[in-house]
Amino acid sequence: MTAKTRAQAPRRPSYSRPLNGHAREIPLRNHTEQALSSYFDSLNGHRPGRLYDLVMREVELPLFQAVMDYAAGNQSRAATILGINRGTLRKKLREYGLSA
Repeated sequence: MTAKTRAQAPRRPSYSRPLNGHAREIPLRNHTEQALSSYFDSLNGHRPGRLYDLVMREVELPLFQAVMDYAAGNQSRAATILGINRGTLRKKLREYGLSA
């Protein structure tokens, strides 16, 4: 899809399901859509490759840092917040050099 075609394509609303009758904006989704749009626009005709791996590398590290900060370093609490097993969290923290 070219940038022009993408610009003409109908956009999904950037709101989550109504909460108490009020729609809430989802800023993370908006940022992600903007970043991906910018990425595709910058390709200048080149084909993207391994996009999933690229996005995960860019998102996981700050995600784990922010959650670990929020959980005050408590890995069990951080794993619960993330919805993953504590062992998986520990493995990811080692991969990113975030383990103590």
